[in-house]
Amino acid sequence: MAISAVTPKTGLSETTPRAGARTWLALAVLMLPVLLVSVDNTVLSFAIPAISLALTPSASELLWTIDIYPLVLAALLVPMGSMADRFGRRKLLLIGSTGFAVVSVFAAFAPNAGALIGYRALLGLFGAMLMPSTLSLIRNLFLHPGQRRKAIAIWAAGFSGGAALGPIVGGFILEHFWWGAVFLMSVPVLIPLLILAPIFVPESKDPAPGKIDAASILLSFGAMVPTIFGIKEIAQSGLSVLNVVLIVVGIGLGALFVRRQLRRVNPMMDVTLFRNPVFSGSVSANLLSIFSLVGFLYFITQHLQLVVGLSPTNAAYVLVPGLALTIVSGLVAASLANRFRQSWLVAGGLFLNATAFLIVALNTDGSVIGIMVAFLVLGAGVGTAETISNDLILSAAPPAKAGAASAISETAYEVGSVLGTAVLGSILAASYRLNIVVPAGVSEVAANTASQTLGGAIDVAATLPAPQGAALLESAKHAFDSGSSTVALVSMALMLGAALMCLRALRSAVANPEPADH
Repeated sequence: MAISAVTPKTGLSETTPRAGARTWLALAVLMLPVLLVSVDNTVLSFAIPAISLALTPSASELLWTIDIYPLVLAALLVPMGSMADRFGRRKLLLIGSTGFAVVSVFAAFAPNAGALIGYRALLGLFGAMLMPSTLSLIRNLFLHPGQRRKAIAIWAAGFSGGAALGPIVGGFILEHFWWGAVFLMSVPVLIPLLILAPIFVPESKDPAPGKIDAASILLSFGAMVPTIFGIKEIAQSGLSVLNVVLIVVGIGLGALFVRRQLRRVNPMMDVTLFRNPVFSGSVSANLLSIFSLVGFLYFITQHLQLVVGLSPTNAAYVLVPGLALTIVSGLVAASLANRFRQSWLVAGGLFLNATAFLIVALNTDGSVIGIMVAFLVLGAGVGTAETISNDLILSAAPPAKAGAASAISETAYEVGSVLGTAVLGSILAASYRLNIVVPAGVSEVAANTASQTLGGAIDVAATLPAPQGAALLESAKHAFDSGSSTVALVSMALMLGAALMCLRALRSAVANPEPADH
């Protein structure tokens, strides 16, 4: 990470201050919203079966319940980052925290799937206020390069570890409470943030901010929503003129957004950063790494509970070793970056992701041990690729554009989260519908419910005579696992392609030794 007024031997400014205990306490406070937002991306993974049974959503509603939060979050991260620069990063952090806590309470008592989707959208709005502030504040708090790299490694580990922690926390909560309790957990997390942030986190803002660009905000949101919706609907209902038009409209609005940013003196998003292959390659690695993690969790958590029959808590225990390795590998990767080429580390992480999906595909009997091993390998890959790609994103951008780089990094994370469930979840749903066989004699309404989701099939089977119910359950579980194998093979191919891409795009990123932090 570049810093002005450096000495030729060490690359450090002679007057660069080192962070003290108070600054590290500020980092601990800032990790609260990081963990909360990343946990909230995946916490519903274990609540899917309970929500399916309680609210009886359609397959599309079930996917939207998960996708709407990161979709809104991703679409608004850059606009909210601009507002944070203008009005104050800590101020927006506190406003977002308050709104997030209040809406979480309403979401916990949502009466139907439509209301829950609406509350999740509002959580995405307030979550977008939380995230842009954290990395920008960290960069202002840690001026010493070695300390800053360590702080960013902790931040990245919180992101990837939080995503993996979501199902574990959700599993424990669901074992003792109803599904709505997964939303209430944000309240005890945000209360300490509201108390401690004004004490330990200093306010910072851009002294000369640009104007808020309402047109760019609308274009960024308009580009993402129809594109993701079109992808989801193609997998749900097949190729149609409407679905293709939606994707074309989204891509068109995205092109207009890029064109507007290139023409503005102070753009909302500095898209010229993508001309740097290290930057664009790292953003892609960041996105695909989270894509693999969230997609993996989407179908594995359902398999553990609905196919294997584990309780939420026992299913969560299967993922604990992988969660621990995700965090550890992220922290270790920060040290390895001083000794090895970052391109090797990022590509190695993505290759581990591919290996994890191969293990799932080969684990034809769906054994719990096989799933645990696969998640261990995935955790090592995600922790490594996520940490190094974030560091490369920030170091590849000029210091004056660090804020834009951090916003793009966070947006890539959220887009990866959206696509993980939208693409892989849609492939799983389509494969499930193609393979499930509903026994004769089942009503059309019940057959349609059973053909939508595995949870729906379990619900319908409970109302049927024993022979019919057993036949439906066997067929539904087989169809789900068949779809999971298809998803695993597709994901493996994507991760292998991404690893090769990173080796090429990041070949100019070499080992970047920095002085020890002592």
